[in-house]
Amino acid sequence: MRAKWAALVGGVLIQLVIGGVYAWSLFGRALQEPEAMGLSPVAAAVPFEVAIGMIFVGASIGGRLQDRSSPRVVALVGVVLYGLGVLLASLAVAPSHFWLLVLGYGVIGGFGLGMAYIVPVALLQKWFPRHTALVTGLAVGGFGFGATVTSPVAQWLLALTPETPTLAFRWLGVAYLVAGVIGAALMASPPAVEGAGKEADGDLTAPQALRTPQWYLLTAILLLAVMAGISLISMLAGAAMDVGGFSPSGAAAIVGVLALFNGGGRVAWAAVAERLGRLPVLAAILALEGVALILLPHAQGVGFVALAAVVYLCYGGAFGVMPSTAGQFFGLTHAGAIYGLMLVGWSAGGVLGPLLAAGLVGDAGAYTRAFSVMGAIAVAAVVLPLITRPVRRSEAR
Repeated sequence: MRAKWAALVGGVLIQLVIGGVYAWSLFGRALQEPEAMGLSPVAAAVPFEVAIGMIFVGASIGGRLQDRSSPRVVALVGVVLYGLGVLLASLAVAPSHFWLLVLGYGVIGGFGLGMAYIVPVALLQKWFPRHTALVTGLAVGGFGFGATVTSPVAQWLLALTPETPTLAFRWLGVAYLVAGVIGAALMASPPAVEGAGKEADGDLTAPQALRTPQWYLLTAILLLAVMAGISLISMLAGAAMDVGGFSPSGAAAIVGVLALFNGGGRVAWAAVAERLGRLPVLAAILALEGVALILLPHAQGVGFVALAAVVYLCYGGAFGVMPSTAGQFFGLTHAGAIYGLMLVGWSAGGVLGPLLAAGLVGDAGAYTRAFSVMGAIAVAAVVLPLITRPVRRSEAR
């Protein structure tokens, strides 16, 4: 029983550590300053986009490994790679070192993030099979709250060396390593599923899940929900100043505060899904996210923050509800491998969303055009959960 709750605590701690990636807009804004690297908005988004793109690679490999071997080892490797990647990024102290920032924060950090992320998402459903939506919501809620923890620390560190903002990664990397290793040490499988070859009746393997249309529909829902929400997350600091009318310090505070809604949405929407059903909740998430994005560029001050909070709630909600939806559809035996592959939607959406939004904003600061397009995409995607039907596992095997 202690191992059960220790795994939950460890899972939340791991997610808090790797969730610091959502504080990137602070670093991206700092790297654009002339006294720093003087990057363009598009270049400043590249390390973040690469990190999000690598999540799928790390999660798909880590998901298969944790299903077959030790989730503790997979989580440990993931958090160590994430921490080392952040530390490597701290060496990028000049414009010519930009490649180090992409390699460390993006490639290595993103791969480790994916490996670490999938372990608690899959493992905790096996520890709490009667409350899969709520427990995965709690775990990934830590990911959403990660930016709340990282943002004030990062802002303080950035203020110390504004001409070399990447030096902040040195201290953050050390902190991530220590906290991440502690969390990984608490990861352990329930006795009933320890080892390979113990498959519940009716549960699908990853190849079998990939032969169902439901896998592709769920992945598309995740992709479009991520694509819409992350378009705001990737440029929040800038949008808060240019659209919302906030000062740089106010924008930094908003980044941290809204991360609470990202984390809270994962828990709250997961709890609602346990009562009302996963697919209706996913439809509601997409609709609210889309409408809020369309209205966002027309708001300032408190109105801007309120609409951005709705986007964050819904963005987080998709991550809170989707793991248990996949578990409900395909079973829990191979949850790590199946959901790890589904995270291609997160990676693809995480790359396409910021790129498309940044291109639409352009040098003219056309936030209305950008957020209207991304919002319309989310609203149109509401049809996907409405046409998705449960898997008939006996036919899919």
